[in-house]
Amino acid sequence: MPEMKICIGSNDGKTYQKSITEQQAKSFYGLNIGENVKGEVIDLHGYELLVTGGSDYCGFPMRKGILGIRKRISILKGVGFRGFEKGVKNRKTVCGHKITEQIVQVNLKISKEGNKPLSELFIEQKAESDKK
Repeated sequence: MPEMKICIGSNDGKTYQKSITEQQAKSFYGLNIGENVKGEVIDLHGYELLVTGGSDYCGFPMRKGILGIRKRISILKGVGFRGFEKGVKNRKTVCGHKITEQIVQVNLKISKEGNKPLSELFIEQKAESDKK
């Protein structure tokens, strides 16, 4: 299994990235975009996180409303396409909305804050990993 990374967007506009273990990644499998997950799964006690997207091992973005692993769809606007002119469509490949083993990055947003701010938690975790 490829390594899974999570990107957590905080309310102050900063993003924190963390690599997670295989056991922690298994708790994300089967979740859809828009579902909540407890922060205890990734050692963020007191936090509740919302799944907002991600990308697979080839870099294709996840898109809400797509069933299956990967599809080529005509996109007018939204995730996976930057339309510059009005009415321009394009055919793009996107991933489904369910987190599977092929997903290597999961984007999360904080929906409920914990006791400690994320900046303190990530400084502590970085210090522990440097000691090892």
